[in-house]
Amino acid sequence: MRTRRGVVVHMTRASDSAVLETLRDVVDKAGKVFGPPLSQDGLTVLPVAKISSGGGGGGGSDGRENSGAGAGVGVAAKPLGVFVVRGGKVRWQPALDVNRIILGGQIVAVVALLVARAFVKALTRRLGQLKKR
Repeated sequence: MRTRRGVVVHMTRASDSAVLETLRDVVDKAGKVFGPPLSQDGLTVLPVAKISSGGGGGGGSDGRENSGAGAGVGVAAKPLGVFVVRGGKVRWQPALDVNRIILGGQIVAVVALLVARAFVKALTRRLGQLKKR
């Protein structure tokens, strides 16, 4: 039992070691950016990914009988591409993110529609002013 800023914190050593073991596993996996090389017919492919991880935890008590503690970790992996080795030459082949391409197309379409709307409004206003003369 520890007191911090007037809040009593209860942490058991069993949960501490479980949290530390989970964090250790996450950190070990986060360092594995390259996948195992795949070879066939003189061609070798080395997959590359971006791996991000994070975690946090805490606990507390209301000073009476109620107390609690918790922790969480998260890992996210995103394929970046592959190094292709053939005949002693290495080239980079980036991964294609179709979702990002579709989102970019949608943003361009919305901006184009808003610009077209602004032009049409300005044109009708201008034509209305010319008719009044």
